[in-house]
Amino acid sequence: MKLRLYTDGGSRGNPGASAYAYIICDEEGREIASGSNYLGVMTNNEAEYHGLLAGLKEVQRRGATEVEVFMDSELAVKQLKGQYRVKAANLAPLHREAVAILAGMAHAKVAHVPRENALIAKADAMVNWTLDQHAMARRLRQ
Repeated sequence: MKLRLYTDGGSRGNPGASAYAYIICDEEGREIASGSNYLGVMTNNEAEYHGLLAGLKEVQRRGATEVEVFMDSELAVKQLKGQYRVKAANLAPLHREAVAILAGMAHAKVAHVPRENALIAKADAMVNWTLDQHAMARRLRQ
């Protein structure tokens, strides 16, 4: 089974309050799963990797043997393709885990897409909604 994964992560401040989101589609482009989560304080690049990992784990859980990953993070995509080295110590374990999951697939492709891509824009909106909800809950607790 082949699935498509669209993922995004973001932080308000760098580092700052962070969240990720992912959307999974079947081969026909139908959305079959999505998720988002608040991460705490971390960098934007860490949030991008956490979104990728959460999406990849859901793809695995659903039994996919092939995955196409789409991200707007040029850094993460180029690191995953081996075009850039992973210099940041905080990203190295996240990168290793993502590479291991991708290597375990019969076929895996990672592609950079512009932030204007409809599903990346939707994932970005989910990230912002998650960050907004967390900020509102924090204000209410005070």
